[in-house]
Amino acid sequence: MNDSNVVELRKSNDAQIIDLYWNRDAQAISASMDRYGAYCFSIADGILNNAQDAEECVNDTWLKAWNAIPPTRPTVLKIFFAKITRHLSFDKYKAGKALKRGGGNIHLVLDELAECIADETDVEGQVDAKELGKVINQFVASLSEREQNLFVRRYFFSDPVKAIADRYGLSENAVHVTLSRIRKRLRSRLSKEGYFNE
Repeated sequence: MNDSNVVELRKSNDAQIIDLYWNRDAQAISASMDRYGAYCFSIADGILNNAQDAEECVNDTWLKAWNAIPPTRPTVLKIFFAKITRHLSFDKYKAGKALKRGGGNIHLVLDELAECIADETDVEGQVDAKELGKVINQFVASLSEREQNLFVRRYFFSDPVKAIADRYGLSENAVHVTLSRIRKRLRSRLSKEGYFNE
């Protein structure tokens, strides 16, 4: 690949990157890494708190994307990669490879959400997980912009409360209180939908 091709690759927009995957062009991996590597690494490292494990998940993200596109054509490539990275990171966490290195943050995140969402095996036995996802997405969409930001930073990106507080200029107590209220409302919504028995 000559220098001009490298420059063009770095300027690739999402549609061009998707086309590279669609055409089975190996440059898709380089373009993805260049555009979204740091973003995906921040997601993985936020969950695993281990650079080596996070790097593995990011590398696996491109393989998963390669195997998924086609037939999938992502609507928002950044979110598509984020979901893959997040899923891989949680799988690695659950496998126990990062349990002693996680700094405790992921335990707290999972414990907080346990207030609202039943155990994964219970969910699978009671409802279709996609339907549950739709209900949660609708709930998040009904939140104020500030609440959405706090919820997503904590429960999608697994950011520590202090980092969220610093990011939005709030006290840690304010973040804790807001998240607690959101969880109570989510639990109530899920209960009304029949996903959780209060």
